Amino acid sequence: MRVEPQQLKAFLLDAGLVKEEQFKEALKKAEKTKQKVGDVLVSEGIVSQEELIRLEAYILGVPFVNLEKEVVPNEVLKVIPEPIARKHNIVAFRKKANSLEVAMLDPDDLRTVEFIKKKEPGLKVLPRLTTPESIKNVLQQYQKTLEAEFGEIIRKEAGEIRSIKEEEHFEEKAELQKAAEELPVIKIVDTLMKHAILQRASDIHIEPLEKEVVVRYRIDGILHDAMVLPKGVAPGIVARIKVLSNLKLDEHRLPQDGRFKIETEEYKYSVRVSVLPIFDGEKIVMRLLSEQSHAFTLEGLGLRDESLEKVQSAIRKPVGMILITGPTGSGKTTTLYAMMEILNTPGVNIATVEDPVEYRMPRINQTQVNPKTGLTFASGLRSLVRQDPDIIMVGEVRDSETADLAINAALTGHMVLSTLHTTDASGAIPRMVDMQVEPFLLSSTLNVIIAQRLVRRLCKEKEKYTLRESDLKNLAKYCNLERILKILREEKIIKPKDKFQDIGFFRPKASKECPEGYLGRLGIYEVLPVTESIKELIVKRATSGHIMQQALREGMRTMVEDGFVKAAQGITSIEEVLRVIVE
Repeated sequence: MRVEPQQLKAFLLDAGLVKEEQFKEALKKAEKTKQKVGDVLVSEGIVSQEELIRLEAYILGVPFVNLEKEVVPNEVLKVIPEPIARKHNIVAFRKKANSLEVAMLDPDDLRTVEFIKKKEPGLKVLPRLTTPESIKNVLQQYQKTLEAEFGEIIRKEAGEIRSIKEEEHFEEKAELQKAAEELPVIKIVDTLMKHAILQRASDIHIEPLEKEVVVRYRIDGILHDAMVLPKGVAPGIVARIKVLSNLKLDEHRLPQDGRFKIETEEYKYSVRVSVLPIFDGEKIVMRLLSEQSHAFTLEGLGLRDESLEKVQSAIRKPVGMILITGPTGSGKTTTLYAMMEILNTPGVNIATVEDPVEYRMPRINQTQVNPKTGLTFASGLRSLVRQDPDIIMVGEVRDSETADLAINAALTGHMVLSTLHTTDASGAIPRMVDMQVEPFLLSSTLNVIIAQRLVRRLCKEKEKYTLRESDLKNLAKYCNLERILKILREEKIIKPKDKFQDIGFFRPKASKECPEGYLGRLGIYEVLPVTESIKELIVKRATSGHIMQQALREGMRTMVEDGFVKAAQGITSIEEVLRVIVE
């Protein structure tokens, strides 16, 4: 079922929706960009998406349906699994005795129709064409259905869990083991995990309070309350997670760390578990790491223009050290992996020592730190150097021994990539000197220092506004507004004579698809190349303030400035930039 361009042209002209000249231009552009001519007509605003789809439906003899306000029954929605529905833009919306009506965007997608026929052998599948807005509306109903379903499971199962008396120490381990294997507990834990993955959460917090247990998910760096459970379920849930992570069931006084994997046909995750005794019981935090996540590019992470060039120039050097700084959860490891993706060619041997191995990468020798067996960053790095590596990645420089070994590895002809906990790029140098690294060695090995934070991306629907005088006074406390104005002019984001009051910035706008107005994250960066003048300052043991001033004179952009550029481009908001920068 395909609409040929000439067929489409005849009907569009007949309906008076386009002129012949417009169609010819669109056809040329479609051939050049390898798009469908209809998509070009829509993107240029010549015809609307709905007009085009209605016309295609008429030409193909397929009925058109508008589902923008349709509420689909749960049992009909579930006929097509959510991953398939999202990937192929196809949803089931009506079911009769022996027929199932499915709405789709692509009339050529016969394979998906065949899949549904095989899944529901007794049903006749009736394809219908619809709009992207209709598909969006129905896809959102999967989430609502799941939330209602999860809430129901948890209410039902929590009522069936019997409480465990923690005083009975003699029988406690056996009791906990038994509780961990009870079906209601297993169901609750599986449900919490599944719900978190569908919500794109990076962490799950299970926090016992005096009379209840609060479950929170961290989504795009912000914690959200997910659900509240009765206090009686806490021991069973803790026991279940300890069993999965291979931890001691009857240890309630000491912190414990473990990990496990969850796999289904739809996803594959590695879960890091931390159990910490608190006043009302044991708090659990689980970090979810997708094993299917694709490798990021530096551009995709948010590095742009000069900053990107400086990083790429440092990566091309055969020896030396690249340091990435920032607080926990600022995306440092992801940036390191993006660099290794570029460096990962058959001609080099890359070895890493990490805590933990967050993403598996082919052809890279990844070692996991294990303090219980004596495998620390320092001992791992000492062994790595004997493995004939060209590039070494050290997950984090935590102590003077690791710092010394990393510097020596860089001096002896290796490229070393690592991370450090400091607030800005210039602060990394005094931090390394504090770890007893000689300044003259540091100046001869460091190639570049990158500081970063993660800000949330604005959704497509956003609210435009301009800054008032009171806003500018407040912003002046955190950044140099004149420098930012100069950068925005250099980037050609604003006109040469524009002032701050003329610049359009954006605020999040809540929508059905995007409840908070944000979706996903990207980095804001500060890239400090170690030039000859910076090397001189390192040898003189200059303060981070002096190093920062020199870097700014040489054209470095601070994280705030990079954030403002992205805010002016409508990628993020000023509030987000200040949220992650203001300490």
